[in-house]
Amino acid sequence: MAHIAGRGGNVSIGAGAGTAVVGVKSWTLDYTVDMLDTTDFADGGTTPYPRTFLPGLSGWSGSFEVIKGDAPQALGVSSTPINLNLEEVDNTTYWRGLAFINGIHSSVSVDGLVIYTYDFQGTGELTEAA
Repeated sequence: MAHIAGRGGNVSIGAGAGTAVVGVKSWTLDYTVDMLDTTDFADGGTTPYPRTFLPGLSGWSGSFEVIKGDAPQALGVSSTPINLNLEEVDNTTYWRGLAFINGIHSSVSVDGLVIYTYDFQGTGELTEAA
């Protein structure tokens, strides 16, 4: 199996491929599906009693870290969703969708850089391409 170093990912904002966010250090994406418990009394016929499930609603969220440069990024918490594009190193694997920026965190350390972390919550469908 080939391993890929994460030295070339990208976060961009806007329709299509969007405009790259400058200074991105890393990003994370959590894409989940709720599992609805459908276990009833009839399922308890064996020991141990097995649970049964049915997929429910899906959702996605995550964050990205930006190294603060001479000027901060023009992103803020907003009630308006943005087109968010997350790309891996090879620029052929990506995820795209509408998302809200729902949190901004600044961190400063004596032995490191000033980092802004932007949390996002997806709304609607997440498009995947590989």
